[in-house]
Amino acid sequence: MSAPSPFGAAAARAAAESIRRRIGTATPVAGIVLGSGLGGLAGRIADAVALPFADVPGFPSATVVGHAGQLIGGTLAGRPVIALAGRFHMYEGHDAALAGFPVRVFHALGVRTLFVSNAAGGIRRTFRAGDLMLIRDHLNLMFRNPLVGALEPGDERFPDMSVPYDRALAQQLRDHASTLGISLQEGVYGGLLGPTYETPAEVRMLATLGADAVGMSTVPEVIVARTLGMRVAGVSCVTNLASGISSHPLSHAEVLEPTTTVAARFEALVERFVGGLA
Repeated sequence: MSAPSPFGAAAARAAAESIRRRIGTATPVAGIVLGSGLGGLAGRIADAVALPFADVPGFPSATVVGHAGQLIGGTLAGRPVIALAGRFHMYEGHDAALAGFPVRVFHALGVRTLFVSNAAGGIRRTFRAGDLMLIRDHLNLMFRNPLVGALEPGDERFPDMSVPYDRALAQQLRDHASTLGISLQEGVYGGLLGPTYETPAEVRMLATLGADAVGMSTVPEVIVARTLGMRVAGVSCVTNLASGISSHPLSHAEVLEPTTTVAARFEALVERFVGGLA
Protein backbone atom coordinates (compact mmCIF):
# COMPACT_ATOMS: atom_id res chain seq x y z
CA MET A 1 0.00 0.00 0.00
CA SER A 2 1.38 3.40 -0.98
CA ALA A 3 1.93 6.06 1.68
CA PRO A 4 -0.68 8.84 1.91
CA SER A 5 0.14 11.94 -0.11
CA PRO A 6 1.63 14.76 2.00
CA PHE A 7 -0.67 17.11 0.09
CA GLY A 8 -3.78 14.93 -0.05
CA ALA A 9 -7.12 14.75 1.71
CA ALA A 10 -5.84 13.31 5.00
CA ALA A 11 -3.11 15.93 5.26
CA ALA A 12 -5.66 18.65 4.51
CA ARG A 13 -7.94 17.43 7.31
CA ALA A 14 -5.02 17.45 9.76
CA ALA A 15 -4.08 20.99 8.74
CA ALA A 16 -7.69 22.11 9.04
CA GLU A 17 -7.96 20.74 12.58
CA SER A 18 -4.80 22.61 13.55
CA ILE A 19 -6.18 25.82 12.04
CA ARG A 20 -9.54 25.47 13.82
CA ARG A 21 -7.78 25.25 17.18
CA ARG A 22 -6.16 28.61 16.46
CA ILE A 23 -8.88 30.61 14.67
CA GLY A 24 -12.16 29.05 15.82
CA THR A 25 -14.77 26.79 14.29
CA ALA A 26 -16.98 29.16 12.24
CA THR A 27 -17.39 27.84 8.70
CA PRO A 28 -16.01 30.39 6.20
CA VAL A 29 -18.36 31.48 3.41
CA ALA A 30 -15.33 31.88 1.16
CA GLY A 31 -11.68 31.04 0.86
CA ILE A 32 -9.65 33.89 -0.65
CA VAL A 33 -6.22 33.68 -2.27
CA LEU A 34 -4.45 37.04 -2.49
CA GLY A 35 -1.82 37.33 -5.22
CA SER A 36 1.33 39.42 -5.53
CA GLY A 37 0.85 42.88 -4.04
CA LEU A 38 -2.85 42.29 -3.31
CA GLY A 39 -2.48 41.27 0.32
CA GLY A 40 -3.78 44.62 1.55
CA LEU A 41 -7.28 43.13 1.66
CA ALA A 42 -6.13 41.31 4.80
CA GLY A 43 -6.29 44.66 6.56
CA ARG A 44 -10.05 44.74 6.01
CA ILE A 45 -10.59 41.40 7.74
CA ALA A 46 -12.05 42.06 11.19
CA ASP A 47 -11.22 40.04 14.31
CA ALA A 48 -8.32 38.63 12.32
CA VAL A 49 -6.14 35.78 13.53
CA ALA A 50 -3.04 35.43 11.39
CA LEU A 51 -0.93 32.29 11.21
CA PRO A 52 2.45 32.29 9.47
CA PHE A 53 2.51 29.65 6.74
CA ALA A 54 5.25 27.83 8.64
CA ASP A 55 2.81 27.29 11.55
CA VAL A 56 0.29 25.46 9.35
CA PRO A 57 0.98 21.71 8.95
CA GLY A 58 2.09 21.00 5.39
CA PHE A 59 2.70 24.65 4.46
CA PRO A 60 6.22 25.85 3.64
CA SER A 61 7.26 29.43 4.33
CA ALA A 62 6.56 32.02 1.63
CA THR A 63 9.66 33.19 -0.25
CA VAL A 64 8.39 35.67 -2.86
CA VAL A 65 8.42 39.46 -2.37
CA GLY A 66 4.85 40.75 -2.23
CA HIS A 67 3.55 37.61 -0.49
CA ALA A 68 3.18 38.04 3.28
CA GLY A 69 2.99 34.30 3.84
CA GLN A 70 0.08 34.24 6.27
CA LEU A 71 -3.19 32.37 6.62
CA ILE A 72 -5.79 34.71 8.07
CA GLY A 73 -9.17 33.91 9.61
CA GLY A 74 -11.77 36.50 10.55
CA THR A 75 -14.75 38.33 9.10
CA LEU A 76 -15.10 40.39 5.92
CA ALA A 77 -18.30 42.35 5.31
CA GLY A 78 -19.55 40.64 8.46
CA ARG A 79 -19.07 37.16 6.99
CA PRO A 80 -16.55 34.55 8.17
CA VAL A 81 -13.69 34.06 5.70
CA ILE A 82 -10.32 32.39 5.47
CA ALA A 83 -7.61 34.02 3.36
CA LEU A 84 -4.10 33.36 2.13
CA ALA A 85 -1.88 36.44 1.98
CA GLY A 86 0.45 34.83 -0.55
CA ARG A 87 0.66 31.41 -2.15
CA PHE A 88 3.05 28.62 -3.21
CA HIS A 89 4.40 28.68 -6.76
CA MET A 90 5.84 25.77 -8.69
CA TYR A 91 8.74 27.96 -9.84
CA GLU A 92 9.90 27.95 -6.21
CA GLY A 93 10.49 24.22 -6.65
CA HIS A 94 7.15 23.11 -5.21
CA ASP A 95 5.11 20.22 -6.55
CA ALA A 96 1.85 21.04 -8.34
CA ALA A 97 -0.01 19.18 -5.58
CA LEU A 98 1.46 21.55 -2.99
CA ALA A 99 0.45 24.58 -5.08
CA GLY A 100 -3.13 23.34 -4.82
CA PHE A 101 -2.91 22.03 -1.25
CA PRO A 102 -4.24 25.18 0.48
CA VAL A 103 -7.48 24.73 -1.47
CA ARG A 104 -7.81 21.22 -0.03
CA VAL A 105 -7.34 22.74 3.41
CA PHE A 106 -10.02 25.36 2.66
CA HIS A 107 -12.39 22.57 1.63
CA ALA A 108 -11.63 20.64 4.82
CA LEU A 109 -12.57 23.79 6.75
CA GLY A 110 -15.98 23.76 5.06
CA VAL A 111 -15.28 26.32 2.31
CA ARG A 112 -17.34 25.78 -0.83
CA THR A 113 -16.62 29.06 -2.65
CA LEU A 114 -13.07 29.96 -3.71
CA PHE A 115 -12.00 33.44 -4.80
CA VAL A 116 -8.58 33.59 -6.48
CA SER A 117 -6.58 36.65 -7.46
CA ASN A 118 -3.25 37.29 -9.10
CA ALA A 119 -0.98 39.86 -10.67
CA ALA A 120 -0.80 39.32 -14.41
CA GLY A 121 0.83 40.73 -17.51
CA GLY A 122 -1.56 42.20 -20.06
CA ILE A 123 -1.53 40.57 -23.48
CA ARG A 124 -4.66 42.16 -24.93
CA ARG A 125 -3.47 45.46 -26.35
CA THR A 126 -6.40 47.43 -24.98
CA PHE A 127 -5.36 46.61 -21.40
CA ARG A 128 -3.58 49.18 -19.26
CA ALA A 129 -1.63 48.73 -16.03
CA GLY A 130 -4.08 48.79 -13.14
CA ASP A 131 -6.98 47.16 -14.99
CA LEU A 132 -8.96 44.47 -13.17
CA MET A 133 -9.82 41.43 -15.30
CA LEU A 134 -12.58 38.99 -14.42
CA ILE A 135 -11.16 35.55 -15.23
CA ARG A 136 -13.62 33.78 -17.54
CA ASP A 137 -11.35 30.81 -18.34
CA HIS A 138 -7.71 29.76 -18.22
CA LEU A 139 -5.02 27.99 -20.22
CA ASN A 140 -2.92 25.50 -18.26
CA LEU A 141 0.43 26.01 -19.96
CA MET A 142 2.36 25.01 -16.85
CA PHE A 143 2.21 21.43 -18.15
CA ARG A 144 1.71 20.25 -14.57
CA ASN A 145 -1.48 19.07 -12.91
CA PRO A 146 -2.03 18.83 -9.13
CA LEU A 147 -4.26 15.76 -9.55
CA VAL A 148 -1.56 13.49 -11.02
CA GLY A 149 -1.09 10.45 -8.79
CA ALA A 150 -3.32 8.28 -6.67
CA LEU A 151 -6.97 9.32 -6.54
CA GLU A 152 -7.69 11.19 -3.32
CA PRO A 153 -10.92 10.47 -1.40
CA GLY A 154 -13.60 12.86 -2.59
CA ASP A 155 -11.83 13.71 -5.84
CA GLU A 156 -13.17 13.17 -9.34
CA ARG A 157 -10.72 11.09 -11.37
CA PHE A 158 -11.60 13.07 -14.51
CA PRO A 159 -13.07 16.37 -13.32
CA ASP A 160 -15.05 18.44 -15.79
CA MET A 161 -13.39 21.76 -16.65
CA SER A 162 -15.93 23.09 -19.12
CA VAL A 163 -16.89 25.87 -16.69
CA PRO A 164 -13.91 26.28 -14.34
CA TYR A 165 -15.06 29.73 -13.21
CA ASP A 166 -18.65 29.80 -11.95
CA ARG A 167 -20.93 31.82 -14.22
CA ALA A 168 -23.29 32.96 -11.49
CA LEU A 169 -20.40 34.16 -9.32
CA ALA A 170 -18.93 35.97 -12.33
CA GLN A 171 -22.22 37.79 -12.84
CA GLN A 172 -22.24 38.79 -9.18
CA LEU A 173 -18.78 40.31 -9.64
CA ARG A 174 -19.98 42.20 -12.72
CA ASP A 175 -22.99 43.52 -10.83
CA HIS A 176 -20.94 44.58 -7.81
CA ALA A 177 -18.35 46.27 -10.03
CA SER A 178 -21.10 48.22 -11.78
CA THR A 179 -22.61 49.30 -8.47
CA LEU A 180 -19.22 50.46 -7.21
CA GLY A 181 -18.36 52.25 -10.46
CA ILE A 182 -15.40 49.94 -11.08
CA SER A 183 -14.41 49.14 -14.64
CA LEU A 184 -14.06 45.35 -14.85
CA GLN A 185 -12.44 43.82 -17.90
CA GLU A 186 -12.88 40.14 -18.77
CA GLY A 187 -10.63 37.56 -20.33
CA VAL A 188 -8.66 34.33 -20.35
CA TYR A 189 -5.72 33.85 -17.97
CA GLY A 190 -2.70 31.99 -19.30
CA GLY A 191 -0.86 30.13 -16.54
CA LEU A 192 2.85 29.50 -17.21
CA LEU A 193 5.42 27.82 -15.00
CA GLY A 194 7.89 30.74 -14.78
CA PRO A 195 9.97 32.13 -13.18
CA THR A 196 11.18 33.93 -16.31
CA TYR A 197 8.91 36.46 -17.88
CA GLU A 198 7.76 35.56 -21.37
CA THR A 199 9.65 36.37 -24.54
CA PRO A 200 7.93 38.53 -27.18
CA ALA A 201 7.51 35.42 -29.34
CA GLU A 202 5.87 33.58 -26.44
CA VAL A 203 3.50 36.49 -25.89
CA ARG A 204 2.51 36.42 -29.56
CA MET A 205 1.91 32.66 -29.21
CA LEU A 206 -0.23 33.21 -26.10
CA ALA A 207 -2.31 35.81 -27.91
CA THR A 208 -2.86 33.38 -30.78
CA LEU A 209 -3.93 30.69 -28.30
CA GLY A 210 -6.49 33.04 -26.79
CA ALA A 211 -4.85 34.36 -23.62
CA ASP A 212 -5.65 37.93 -22.58
CA ALA A 213 -3.31 38.00 -19.57
CA VAL A 214 -0.48 35.82 -18.33
CA GLY A 215 0.90 34.82 -14.93
CA MET A 216 2.56 32.06 -12.93
CA SER A 217 -0.12 30.90 -10.47
CA THR A 218 -3.83 30.24 -9.89
CA VAL A 219 -4.36 27.31 -12.28
CA PRO A 220 -3.42 24.51 -9.81
CA GLU A 221 -5.71 26.02 -7.18
CA VAL A 222 -8.66 26.16 -9.55
CA ILE A 223 -8.12 22.57 -10.71
CA VAL A 224 -8.15 21.30 -7.13
CA ALA A 225 -11.24 23.36 -6.33
CA ARG A 226 -13.13 21.95 -9.26
CA THR A 227 -12.29 18.33 -8.48
CA LEU A 228 -13.70 18.95 -4.99
CA GLY A 229 -16.87 20.52 -6.37
CA MET A 230 -16.08 24.03 -5.17
CA ARG A 231 -17.37 27.11 -6.97
CA VAL A 232 -14.64 29.45 -8.21
CA ALA A 233 -14.44 33.15 -9.05
CA GLY A 234 -11.27 34.99 -9.97
CA VAL A 235 -9.83 38.40 -10.77
CA SER A 236 -6.46 39.33 -12.24
CA CYS A 237 -4.82 42.68 -11.62
CA VAL A 238 -3.12 43.65 -14.88
CA THR A 239 0.08 45.10 -13.47
CA ASN A 240 2.07 45.59 -16.67
CA LEU A 241 1.98 45.03 -20.39
CA ALA A 242 3.60 41.77 -21.43
CA SER A 243 6.95 41.51 -23.21
CA GLY A 244 6.86 42.77 -26.76
CA ILE A 245 3.83 44.93 -25.95
CA SER A 246 5.64 46.86 -23.24
CA SER A 247 8.49 49.01 -24.55
CA HIS A 248 10.87 48.32 -21.66
CA PRO A 249 12.25 45.33 -19.70
CA LEU A 250 10.03 43.79 -17.02
CA SER A 251 10.79 43.48 -13.31
CA HIS A 252 9.01 42.20 -10.21
CA ALA A 253 9.08 45.73 -8.78
CA GLU A 254 7.07 46.88 -11.80
CA VAL A 255 4.59 44.07 -11.19
CA LEU A 256 4.05 45.14 -7.58
CA GLU A 257 3.80 48.89 -8.19
CA PRO A 258 0.36 49.08 -9.87
CA THR A 259 -1.23 46.83 -7.25
CA THR A 260 -0.85 49.64 -4.73
CA THR A 261 -2.85 52.03 -6.93
CA VAL A 262 -5.56 49.48 -7.75
CA ALA A 263 -5.78 48.17 -4.17
CA ALA A 264 -8.78 50.23 -3.08
CA ARG A 265 -10.87 49.15 -6.09
CA PHE A 266 -9.86 45.51 -5.74
CA GLU A 267 -10.53 45.43 -2.00
CA ALA A 268 -13.91 47.14 -2.32
CA LEU A 269 -14.96 44.66 -5.02
CA VAL A 270 -13.95 41.59 -3.04
CA GLU A 271 -15.55 42.89 0.14
CA ARG A 272 -18.83 43.55 -1.67
CA PHE A 273 -18.62 40.13 -3.33
CA VAL A 274 -18.15 38.32 0.00
CA GLY A 275 -20.94 40.30 1.62
CA GLY A 276 -23.33 39.18 -1.13
CA LEU A 277 -22.60 35.46 -0.95
CA ALA A 278 -25.51 33.25 0.02
